[in-house]
Amino acid sequence: MDKLYEIRFHGRGGQGAWTASLLLAQAGLLEGKQIQSFPAFGPERAGAPMTAYTRISEKPIQIHSSVYEPDMVVVLDPTLLGPAVAEGLKNSSKIVVNTTDSAAEVKKRLGVKNETWVVDATGMAMRIMGVNITNTVLLGAVVKASGAVKLDSVLAVVKERFQGKVRDQNLEVVEAAYKEAVKG
Repeated sequence: MDKLYEIRFHGRGGQGAWTASLLLAQAGLLEGKQIQSFPAFGPERAGAPMTAYTRISEKPIQIHSSVYEPDMVVVLDPTLLGPAVAEGLKNSSKIVVNTTDSAAEVKKRLGVKNETWVVDATGMAMRIMGVNITNTVLLGAVVKASGAVKLDSVLAVVKERFQGKVRDQNLEVVEAAYKEAVKG
């Protein structure tokens, strides 16, 4: 990765989109890369749509604004699939979505032709953790689809962030999503 890599996360308040953004950035930092991670939300209530952003680069990052033309868009909640997700996509932008739909169905719904990765993050989170928290699940798919950071780096920051059973479950879902994410 020689250039600035920009990721925009779409989630709902309380789903952990900013936490996912932050963990991804911390993985980049662990690799000696330059990073930024920040949310975009106001006084919204839990459950309101929100976005979070991550920038990762080998060189100092000079830009300090929202991400308008992301290299990747990550959707934690499939009910958010709509125009806001497709906004600013370049032909080379990738999309990662928590869904049971196929990549072809997601592309059709968004009206795009971009490389799209799908993973049933909700099902995986429920099966492994017993709760519908998909943020760390999607990190595994993001690593696989983007190559922006290494899987071992994400696992290291997850290991540092959580403790006990929660740590072990989060490590398991990251690895499971990395293996099970499907490109379409």
